[in-house]
Amino acid sequence: MARIEPEELRHPELIFISGTLRMAKRVEEWLTTAGVDYAVQVEPIGRSILFRTLRMGAAFYVTSAQAAYCRHELTVAGLGRGVVEEQE
Repeated sequence: MARIEPEELRHPELIFISGTLRMAKRVEEWLTTAGVDYAVQVEPIGRSILFRTLRMGAAFYVTSAQAAYCRHELTVAGLGRGVVEEQE
């Protein structure tokens, strides 16, 4: 299991947004080690305070069946700051 193209992921659900490359690499490593298929897309995450420029981040998607497990385990692994809660 590993990183796959977004269109290959069935029933994708956003689980994590990283604003730094370091954090994105940690999440990617955890997902790969855990054997989870995931997709990553660059998406806008807000604007910088000083220059009001658009900031981009890495958005991680997994299947909806694995989303709760991944959110929980990423939080346990100390990566909870970027975890995106389930949307109702």
